[in-house]
Amino acid sequence: MQRSISVHINIGNMEKKKSMEIDVIGILQELWKHKKYLCVVTFIAAIIGVIVALSKPKAWTANVILAPEMSSGGLGLSETLGDMASTFGIDLGSKSSVDAIYPEIYPDIFSSTDFIVTLFDVPVELWKTGEKKTYFQHIVLDAKMPFWDYPMFWLKQLFKKKEEGSKDHKLNIFELTKGEYNVCMAIRSSISCLVDKKTSVITINVTDNDPKVAAIVADTLQSRLQKYIVDYRTKKARNDYDYYCRLYDESRDRYYKAQKLYASYVDGNQEVTLQSLKSKQDDLENDMQLKFNVMNQMTTQMQAAKAKIQERTPAFTMIQSPSVPHKASSTPRSVIAMLFTMLGFIIGALWVLYGKALWDGRKKNKNGKETKADAEEEKGAGTTDTEQIIIETEKE
Repeated sequence: MQRSISVHINIGNMEKKKSMEIDVIGILQELWKHKKYLCVVTFIAAIIGVIVALSKPKAWTANVILAPEMSSGGLGLSETLGDMASTFGIDLGSKSSVDAIYPEIYPDIFSSTDFIVTLFDVPVELWKTGEKKTYFQHIVLDAKMPFWDYPMFWLKQLFKKKEEGSKDHKLNIFELTKGEYNVCMAIRSSISCLVDKKTSVITINVTDNDPKVAAIVADTLQSRLQKYIVDYRTKKARNDYDYYCRLYDESRDRYYKAQKLYASYVDGNQEVTLQSLKSKQDDLENDMQLKFNVMNQMTTQMQAAKAKIQERTPAFTMIQSPSVPHKASSTPRSVIAMLFTMLGFIIGALWVLYGKALWDGRKKNKNGKETKADAEEEKGAGTTDTEQIIIETEKE
């Protein structure tokens, strides 16, 4: 009895192994039987892929790589640990400067509406036609879209409300129109700023459907970013310089007035020997000298503030300057067509191997499958008495 059980177990394991094996030759034979169907499905998928690839607009990306100057100061232990932690994406908060604007928040500056709005009036030139227009006009007039976006675009145009005062309209950042907001969103999605946390190297990317426009905007972005950072870093020094310039002008005017008053008094009283007049002359001279000293002091402060502006002005090293890209950054059309072709073949093969059998089985169930009771009744009715006896004995 134990031997029979072990034999049955071994037979069951062999059947499981056989069922788990994939019959590659059988699959290939089944696919070859339906080769015409597979060719038709693959051909249709290839045509759809070509249509999609030709309808999808190309995009070019221009890159700019900058290395900003970091604030002076030696690298301490905390800054070294901060650099090590930044390689794992951890920020310990140890900055080499106390500036509120540091490289890690440059992407936030790029995505801000205040910064994007300044790009509306940037003059650009199209690559093929050489037509000149503003970046705002280029985004609105030269935007390309695939054919499947046209129905939604037409519906939006149909229910679009006409904006009043479009001719004399002035840009208001606080209250943008719908069109201006859409352009802001389009520009925000086409520009990016990446900062390496360890080296603080800035990479600016601009994607556009015109390669020359992408290069022009990338160059504009790097110059605007430099100006923005320079203006921030030197703002206090420039305010100090303007303040000392104003004090210098006031002290100079007071000195000139005192000098003029002293000179006129001395010229009018050259031969006078009275002590009171001499005392007044000394007072005027001392007042003039005091104003002169103040003017010299303001001159020194003004020159120091001017030197501070130069000291606070950061320098940027251009690692990669912007240039017109000659290779599209979007997915190649040949790759799109090949992907659709492969997808069509895979779908057709799955239908031949599995989908058709499932469909036929479901169809048979819908048409009505014979139940086990009916089958047993027909089987019992179709057998003779002798066959029924034999079947009963076999069951026993």
